[in-house]
Amino acid sequence: MNNGFVSSKDYHGRRKPSFVFRAALILSIVATVLIVVIALTVLSANHLMNIAKNEVTNVPSNILPSYSTTSFESADGQTALQGWFFKTDNPISTIIVVHDTGSNRLPFGVEMIDMVESWLDSGYNVFLFDQRNSGTSGGDISGYGYLEWKDVLGAISIVKQISVTTNVILYGIGTGCTADIIAYTSLPEPGLTENELNKYDTLIKNLEFDRSYIAGMIFDSPAKKSDDYIRPVVAQNELLGIITQYFVPYAMRVSAGSDNINLAAEIARLPMPVLVIYGGHDTFIGADRITQIIDERNRLNSSLTMSTMISGAGYLEEYELNKSEYITAVSDYLNSFFAVNE
Repeated sequence: MNNGFVSSKDYHGRRKPSFVFRAALILSIVATVLIVVIALTVLSANHLMNIAKNEVTNVPSNILPSYSTTSFESADGQTALQGWFFKTDNPISTIIVVHDTGSNRLPFGVEMIDMVESWLDSGYNVFLFDQRNSGTSGGDISGYGYLEWKDVLGAISIVKQISVTTNVILYGIGTGCTADIIAYTSLPEPGLTENELNKYDTLIKNLEFDRSYIAGMIFDSPAKKSDDYIRPVVAQNELLGIITQYFVPYAMRVSAGSDNINLAAEIARLPMPVLVIYGGHDTFIGADRITQIIDERNRLNSSLTMSTMISGAGYLEEYELNKSEYITAVSDYLNSFFAVNE
């Protein structure tokens, strides 16, 4: 007879684990898992942001067009950057190349010179530069576009000083697409009043140019969201990356003081000529996702949109696989929207 009480012992006389004990055990396991995930997230974020610099390829002097070495500062006022400025006669505009994370001012190596020469022959100045923690530029960490947008603004600023052109065309490759979009959206719209400009950070107001100075954009392999450039790297290369891929981009954004940018939406509504180039076998960003970006862009701005899919190419393999088609795609874009009719 138990007199209405439930015994905490089983029929062998052993004390049963209480609910509190079981709950504490479960919470301890969950807490341990969370600590491990947080630790791996921080370690992975640090690892990705502290990648080694990719040195600039030695280019034989006999194949390199005439250029001037340029030193300038990122718009953050703290990072020294280096670049090459190629000048042509009576230029139409200046093309600024914004490379992918882990690359440098020659994102396609020596083969990049062929495209530079085609731009010069067509009447465009060219500015190639190393972003922070790349090539010969300063800086110790990479931000996958979340920091480099300030480098893009610095590049535009120095081009405005040294080039006679009245605008620039931004050409983003990989995470360079993120840097370009953040740089553009950080600039004030043209025609704002003094009171409206006062809402912008001092570093932006001191640039002395607005969004109208960017006449066009070229995107090589744009992602739908800026975090999409980071997740596959984490999943493929980091310990328990299949889990931490959802947390590492957030940690990196917090470090950079940025948000996850909806690149697809921003690209779709850009009020300027846009060219999108991508590989038909891109499984890193996803060729199908890039197609969706192009479809949305065409829905809103079809008259200002061109796109080229390089069949058989993976992520950022288009130029290597079919250089001729790639250069032709860019040339057609420039001729369609910027060439001066004589």
